[in-house]
Amino acid sequence: MDARDVVLRPIITEKGTRLRDDGNKYVFEVARVANKLQIKDAVESLFDVKVEKVATMNRLGKTKRVRYRLGRRRSWKKAVVTLRDGESLDFLEGA
Repeated sequence: MDARDVVLRPIITEKGTRLRDDGNKYVFEVARVANKLQIKDAVESLFDVKVEKVATMNRLGKTKRVRYRLGRRRSWKKAVVTLRDGESLDFLEGA
């Protein structure tokens, strides 16, 4: 699996910003079949940083009503990546 197929996008929320500022943690949406080692290797190769820890969670898609039927949004996987001290990601600096 290629690194760009593992890490799909960063998740930018208030909680994610707080995690980044306080604990040097970054939140990503990742492929549902990726494991922690694949996520670690992908983040290290894409951003040229050292990863200390990876925490993952599967998020169940919400049930939504579409006209007269019930539908469901897709389920997805979230990873919280902790970087080593002194490391940081700067993909948000231009925003």
